[in-house]
Amino acid sequence: MKILVTGGAGYIGSHVVKALGEKGHQILVYDNLSKGFKDAVLYGELIVGDLSDTTLLEKTVKAFKPEAVMHFASFIEVGESVREPLKYYQNNVSNTINLLNVLVEHNVNNFIFSSSAAVYGSPEKVPIPESEPIKPINPYGQSKAIVERALEDTAVAKGLRSVSLRYFNAAGADPKRRIGERHKPESHLIPLILKAVKRERDSIKVYGSDYPTPDGTCIRDYIHVEDLADAQLLALQYLLDGGTSDFFNCGYGHGYSVRDVVETAKKVTGIDFARQETPRRAGDPPVLVADSSKLKKLLHWKPKYDNLEFIIQTAWEWEKGQSSS
Repeated sequence: MKILVTGGAGYIGSHVVKALGEKGHQILVYDNLSKGFKDAVLYGELIVGDLSDTTLLEKTVKAFKPEAVMHFASFIEVGESVREPLKYYQNNVSNTINLLNVLVEHNVNNFIFSSSAAVYGSPEKVPIPESEPIKPINPYGQSKAIVERALEDTAVAKGLRSVSLRYFNAAGADPKRRIGERHKPESHLIPLILKAVKRERDSIKVYGSDYPTPDGTCIRDYIHVEDLADAQLLALQYLLDGGTSDFFNCGYGHGYSVRDVVETAKKVTGIDFARQETPRRAGDPPVLVADSSKLKKLLHWKPKYDNLEFIIQTAWEWEKGQSSS
């Protein structure tokens, strides 16, 4: 099957490309490499291009004729989105609309969207079901919510069927150490911790210790990137089997605080590191934990790596092979 993967050189996208390649799909990756890495694309062909370049985008879709598109090309840093909202609306919303216009024009009717738990804002119910109101509290979450709504309207008007997967906190790396988590600049907790373990950073920052949680730090539902990739392939198959547009949470249903992650990383690596407590970061809700029962029931998702030590171990094995950055 021919699958176009936008943002396929990034962290989650590259793991999904790997999973697709292992299943024998024909893959074309479209990525501007502003956040991704050419060497992370283990299968298929890479076209270096931006979604704002509608001429190249249309030429690519017309030539490749994908049967489905999996869309990962977005900016993801909550704090940055608060400081630079227009950057997020331009890339995450406007560029996605560019993509959808081209797909509708060329009758590509199967679309997998990387959404986020950030669409829920600070939810009242935890674990969070998909029925929880959409109330984002930062521009990143708002950008995802806008695209979800655009997909709903496009399904009605144009017949484009989609699945939006609302990620919680993707983490970990390929257990065979071929690819892992890299960001430019790095902003995620586990890789930042591991860089502190390697003494590439003086310390890690703990943003806020006065949240209404047992230890005062934020709680997040960490999901191994391999289980997330598996959910992507199940969503793709669901659409190809004639499924209607829908949205699903992707998480394990329980969370870990920042301090939990710190202590587990110390245990896995056997190395201590400095921490620096700082004020809360704008846009961060106290707790984000998924209710993924819908994903398990309708798409028969069976996660394999629901273990924080394993998640950090795979990330550590990957990180040990990376040069200082």
